[in-house]
Amino acid sequence: MASTKFYGAQLGGKTVINYSYTDSPLRLLRWDIFYFFKFAWAWLYIVWPFTPTDSGALDELALTLPNVWAMFVHAVLFVLQLAFLLSIPFALVLPAYLTGLAMAIFFTFNWLLCMLLNGSGVEYTSDPKYTPDAEAYANEQWVFLNGVAVGSGIIFDVIECLIQRNFGYATNDIRVCYKIVKEKLYNPQFSKVVFILHSQGGIEGGMVCDWLLQELPQDLLAKLEVYTFGCASNHFNNPHRHVNWQHQALSHPVQASADTAAPPVPSTTPKKGAGRTNGASKNDRRTSPSQAQANGTDCRTQALRLLTETSSLHPTDTSGLAIGHIEHYAHTTDFVAVWGILHFATTARSSHMLPRFKGRVFARTSPRGGHQLCQHYLDGMFPLERNPKTGEFLGAAEKGNEFMESDIVLGRDGDESADVREAYQGSWIGEALAETPDDMAAAADSTVKIHGGTPVASRSGTRRVKVKDLSRLWLYRNGRVPDEKPPLLHQEPDGVVRGATL
Repeated sequence: MASTKFYGAQLGGKTVINYSYTDSPLRLLRWDIFYFFKFAWAWLYIVWPFTPTDSGALDELALTLPNVWAMFVHAVLFVLQLAFLLSIPFALVLPAYLTGLAMAIFFTFNWLLCMLLNGSGVEYTSDPKYTPDAEAYANEQWVFLNGVAVGSGIIFDVIECLIQRNFGYATNDIRVCYKIVKEKLYNPQFSKVVFILHSQGGIEGGMVCDWLLQELPQDLLAKLEVYTFGCASNHFNNPHRHVNWQHQALSHPVQASADTAAPPVPSTTPKKGAGRTNGASKNDRRTSPSQAQANGTDCRTQALRLLTETSSLHPTDTSGLAIGHIEHYAHTTDFVAVWGILHFATTARSSHMLPRFKGRVFARTSPRGGHQLCQHYLDGMFPLERNPKTGEFLGAAEKGNEFMESDIVLGRDGDESADVREAYQGSWIGEALAETPDDMAAAADSTVKIHGGTPVASRSGTRRVKVKDLSRLWLYRNGRVPDEKPPLLHQEPDGVVRGATL
């Protein structure tokens, strides 16, 4: 039976982890090798199950001529690379010139085989036939970064993963991808950049995000959305934009998003009339939620007032985090996910000083729980619909999606949702913004806000929501876009909704 668990940015649990990507590379490497073999039970799920292949030739293991050829090349690479690693001890006793000659021959042949898989290009553009109404989405740019076993063979790709995530080494594909994403974020044409990552691409994309967080202005980062599948990374960063957001998230974890959604209080009084709504007087003085609590004022009411007063000053503060949105999709039997995101994101930290794994996580237990992007993840989570007469694909299946229709249980003490209560609030800080004060007041008693504006209460009992109510990526199906309205964003004369600071 398939089931789905929802995890926030970082959750508590019985398993405790006492190291992170900021530790000694050798220590990280030692733990990675240990867990690589500890999770050996999931190795087969890199390619299992072999069927079904609902998307036909689009599925990696479908028995088409190009797929069979690619699998044959990968099998040859696996045997050759394994033989190379096993021969290293013998190379130590051979003359240096023989060892050098043998290595030169091997790496040349390995490179030629990889060229059969990769071709000569690095950057590819999707087929225009899949975006027939391209002008309607001229403000969006989608970027995909692939994962393991696409370019270097399985064994060498795993070694590359160890080097990337433990030693922080930026390989050429990371550097190239960084330049591409940075260019798209700076391009004023795009109000939204959607970054899709799979497998090893999660490591590389996480490092790209690290570099972006170091260099780009905050309003450009707000345009970025990240979605991962079977993520192999050991961390994902997305800091709060202001210390007030972080402070309130830690000091008032029980209070709901309305308390923590208020943008930071300006250090100086704004000019007359600036940022005031609902008839606020020019003599009104701003008071932080913590001050209001000390003065006996209802914190949620005060936070709501602060939010409405400063909404025009901080028009893009919809989540309190630098990167607009991050979501992760993982199978609980997928080795790469188990070794990566599910190990680092679902384990309690031994110290609050350890970095958090940011972004909400959808962890699915399913008979389809393999690692291949199309055949296992997309066919099972975002299946396509066919024309019953011609067999042509029509787009994402709107009905009968078992994953999206599956229930997620929130708020019942004694189960996994109780362990992750803090994580829900940490992930959804500031996301209970509503269009009216009444909506905001209603959201004040919630810990998770679902799409459509209806809050999910976890303190007052159990509520069931579906995956589709929490998945932002689902809102993009078949050309749709998430509902993003002013005043958080503004609409330009051409109808495109953009961040007000862009």
